This record gives sequence, C-alpha cells and structure tokens, in this order.
Amino acid sequence: MLDFMRRPRNSAIAFMVAGAAWFVVGTSYGLFSAIDLVSPDFFRNIAPLVFGRARPAHVNTVLYGFVGGMLIGSGMYYVPALLRTRLWSEPLGWASFFLWNITVLSGPITFAFGITQGREYTEYIWIFDVFLVLSLLAMILNLAMTIAERTEDHLYVSVWYFMGTFLWFSGTYVIGNVMWHPKTGAMPGLIDSIFLWFYGHNLPGLLLTPLAVGAAYFVIPRVTKTPLYSHTLSLIGFWTLVALYTHIGGHHILQSPIPQWLKDFSIVDSMVMVVPVFVVIANLWITARGNGSKLWEDPAGRLVMAGIAWYLVVCIQGPLQSLPAVQKITHFNNWVIGHSHIAVLGFSGYIALGTLWHVLPMAAKRKIYSKRLVNLQFGLVTFGLAGFFVVLTIAGLIQGEAWYNGETVYRVIPELNDYMVLRAGFGLFIIASAVVGFYNLVMTLLHGERFEPQALEEEAAP
Repeated sequence: MLDFMRRPRNSAIAFMVAGAAWFVVGTSYGLFSAIDLVSPDFFRNIAPLVFGRARPAHVNTVLYGFVGGMLIGSGMYYVPALLRTRLWSEPLGWASFFLWNITVLSGPITFAFGITQGREYTEYIWIFDVFLVLSLLAMILNLAMTIAERTEDHLYVSVWYFMGTFLWFSGTYVIGNVMWHPKTGAMPGLIDSIFLWFYGHNLPGLLLTPLAVGAAYFVIPRVTKTPLYSHTLSLIGFWTLVALYTHIGGHHILQSPIPQWLKDFSIVDSMVMVVPVFVVIANLWITARGNGSKLWEDPAGRLVMAGIAWYLVVCIQGPLQSLPAVQKITHFNNWVIGHSHIAVLGFSGYIALGTLWHVLPMAAKRKIYSKRLVNLQFGLVTFGLAGFFVVLTIAGLIQGEAWYNGETVYRVIPELNDYMVLRAGFGLFIIASAVVGFYNLVMTLLHGERFEPQALEEEAAP
C-alpha cells in the first residue's frame, strides 16, 4: 500500500477518479432536488432527500467533488510535467486527496441528518472546514517544493493559475466560512451577508475559474500543436482576475441595506470583469486560430473549447445581471439558477472533463478505452445543459416579470410546473453523461491499451 502511494502520478489519478465518481453522485442529488420542485411531497417520508437537504449535497458535491477535484487531479499531473520534474511528495498529495474527499463525503452524510452551518455554499460543519483548509495547505507546500526543485526555468501560465488557486482560496475559505466562530460559522446580523457573498462569488471565481483557465491554457496549445499566442496577455488575465473578482460578491445583495459604496464598487468591478475574461478568450482563440478542425476532432479539445464558449456566455450575462435595473427582473428566481449552472458545469465543468480525457492517458499510460463514449458524453451533457439553461431562463423571466408587476408568488408557481418538469428531464441527460464518463474512465484504467507516452520533459510543454 505504501509503495502504491509513493508511485508517481497516482494521487493525481485518484483525484480524477474521485471527481468522475462525484459527478455521478452530485448530479443524482440534483435530480432529487428537481423532483422536489415538480412534486414537493414525493420524498415526504425520506428526510435526507427533501429539497433543503438534497440541494446543498448537490451543490457542494459538484463544486468541490466533481469540478474542483477533477481539475486539481489534472493539475497535479500537468504542473510537474511543465516544470520538468516530479511532484515533490506523492504521500503529501495523497494527504491532500483524503482530506479533500473526506470533506466532500461529509456533505451528503451530515446534510442528510440536517447537520449543517446553514449558510449557502458554506454548509460543511467546522471540523470538515478544517480538513479542507489542511488539504489546501498541504497542496501549497507540495507545489512550492515542486516549483523549487524544477529543472525548467520558465513558469508557464498554467503553473501560475494552479498555484495561485490554492494561495487565494485558502484565505478566502477561512474568511467566508468565518472559521474563528466554530459554533456558528457566521457573523452577527447584516455583516454576515457581506462575508457570505464575498465567499459565495469567490468560490467559482478564485477556485474553479483559475483551475479551469490554467487547464485550458495547457490543453488547447497541445491539441492544436501551436505555441500560446501571448504569455503577456495570459499574465494580464491572471492579475486582473484576482484584482477584480474579489470585490464583486456584493452584487448578490444589492436589495439589502449594505453601504451604497459597497454596492457601487461591486457593480463597477462586475462590469470591468470583462477585461480578464476577454483577455483569456482572445488569447486562446487566437492560439487556436486556423486549427478548429483539430479541436473539433479531438474529444478533449472539443470539450475544453466548448467550455471557453460557455465562459463567454457566462461573462456576458454575469456583468449585465449585476446592474440594478436588470436585477429587478432577474434576481431571486430561476434565471440565476440557469446562470450558475452554465458557470459551474458549462464553463469549468466542460474544461474539467476535457482536461481529464487529455491528461488521464498520459498519467495512466493507457489510451482512452472509447473515444466514442467521450463523444457521447459531450453530446449528452451539451443537450442536457443547453435545454436546462433555456428552460430556467424562460422560467426566471416569467417569475421576474410577474413579481415586478405586483403578482403574488403563489399565483406564479403553477405557471412554472411545466418548466420544472422539463428541467428534471434535461437533468437526466446530464446524469447519463456522468455515468457514461465514469464507466469510460474505469474501463480506461482497467482495460485501456497500454502505451508509453513521450518522456516527461517532452510530453507536456505547450
């Protein structure tokens, strides 16, 4: 067992396998939540599956288990490869793996019994907050020592993003989860909403976004076999991301009596977020220019580039809905749910899946068991998510317009029933994509054709 845990890349593979498994679990809880919205009494006698307990299990498992875990596992392979070295400590990598995934596992278990901190996105109880922070700190130490022992002088931008993620998010997590108040995990009064949404928006912004962007910068130049268009642009995107994203959580609480200067600040920074987003998109699209066929024909490249397309949609919609005039219609309804799904599953989720299928063969030294199944997964998740997004956008506009014009909540709810049925139906396609992907991953590890990738020094440099 100890010998297995010392073998290079095994902790990275473990993160990727766990991410694929959590994709199945997380989307299944999403289906339970969707069923609750169609038929609120369906799980009446099954307390762990009622909406208030299934939804946090769905959200946290997808965020941390699937997308976060899969992107971390991919990065634990490609960062050492870019540095022309090995991960400094495989046992430390395994420590990060166990601490991270014990935290993810705690969610469905504790939430099932109603044991939670009761704040959106910060539901994990305090002891598991500690586990997750320890995982982050172990990763920081492992990466810092890997960088210190590198044989490659140049730090490619993917290394910047991967290391930056853990430095930024370790501090963000402690603040957002108010870990110095272990009994409540919250601040008193209105100030808690400011702390919560500082964290709530930085969860995708300083965890999933830098992991996904760094992975895209690794995959796309390799698939197209072209150098990155501009290293300078990549660093502009890196620094403007952390400079701007940390301040925009306030646009979630514009309707609350927080200071006006904080509202103005969050709105302005939300609009200016187009800078790092368009810098990343332009840099990657120009890199891939003239090589669209290579990206489309490569299963991993197709997923990653589709994730970048979703990123464009997310970051046009996001700044616009931070404007008070737009929020009068879009806030507190299904519009926001549709937006959050294309941000997590569309942008970072697609890139996580694409990077998995690009990195796994090199890490495991086995060819993908079935590229057709990768293509099937792409088709299923695309059909499911696109339908999901359209349905929730329409439902949100119906709700927003009705409420804005003075209609009562209970009279609007019956109008949404058909949309909630469609939501659950499209969700089935997303679950199917998760099951297909997990099966393909397991079969790749067990029965994929063995091959010897290029030497580490050659195989990962974009």
